[in-house]
Amino acid sequence: MRRRTLLKLITLGALPVPAAQAQEPGKVWRIGFLYGGSRQSARDTGRQPAFLQGMLALGYTEGKDFILIERDSVDSSQVLPFARDLLSAQLDVIVVSGGISLQALQKLGVKLPVVVAASSDPVRQGLAESLARPGKNFTGFSAGRNEVFPRHVQLIKAALPNISRLAVLINPRNRDHPALERSLTDAAYDAGMRVYPVKVSAAAELDAAFAEIAQHKAQALLILGDTFFVQHFREIAQRCIQQRIVSTYSGREYPELGGFLSYGPNFREHYRGAAKLVDKILKGANPGELPFEQPSPFELVINRRTAEAIGVPISDQLALRADKIIE
Repeated sequence: MRRRTLLKLITLGALPVPAAQAQEPGKVWRIGFLYGGSRQSARDTGRQPAFLQGMLALGYTEGKDFILIERDSVDSSQVLPFARDLLSAQLDVIVVSGGISLQALQKLGVKLPVVVAASSDPVRQGLAESLARPGKNFTGFSAGRNEVFPRHVQLIKAALPNISRLAVLINPRNRDHPALERSLTDAAYDAGMRVYPVKVSAAAELDAAFAEIAQHKAQALLILGDTFFVQHFREIAQRCIQQRIVSTYSGREYPELGGFLSYGPNFREHYRGAAKLVDKILKGANPGELPFEQPSPFELVINRRTAEAIGVPISDQLALRADKIIE
């Protein structure tokens, strides 16, 4: 293979590069940060700041010890070209949010070390041969989303004891969502609920999506994990209030931005933890030998003002379970 061709392939991330070595004096690391929502939502939710805080705690100063090269996308359809552009930036390691951003890197055949902030199932997604020993160029955090759905259904039932119709917001561009939808449907069926999938992958589709939710007469909405939805949390929460329906997501950012409740891991802690994995990789660790870590402890967060706005009082059962009630 010609030297010029070889260098081009390495630059594009299509061939593996040697493990980073911490001994390089004066090295300024180039860290890619690929986020499936807008850059502003990465900041509003505290996820990108949490990563930077994690790096600082480990002794890395942005601009001095490393450069953060960010790419994001406001629309799900833009993720692939942004990911391709990021891979041309001569990076040492990439931090990716998960979901469609992660899928874009997989489609492009990335060989660089990749730290995943939230993977619904690393083995099923082809990121790892096992959680304990991934064996590939990916490591990071499992989000544990499959096992969380029965608890979400219980919490919705605690808020609305007579619920029978549950809508679920799905991004059709996210390859993880069909499996997650099946898990949710099984859990909801066992609780006597019928599930109505509602597909959205662009902001322009939200009007039609909520019209469909109203048409189904859904009493509650569960939002599947996806950074496209995260960047529209405020709008989704406001629409749920207008339609007076209970809504839930797996991350606490949703009730913090006006949603009814969340139950799941603290994703900010995942991004702080991602900094520790990046540090190990920069010091020469092989990502394939760094276990995928289990999600942070699950927490229940409820927004009392939203509960009052939709006319659903927080029951004693929910209040006792809550880790935090936003007043």
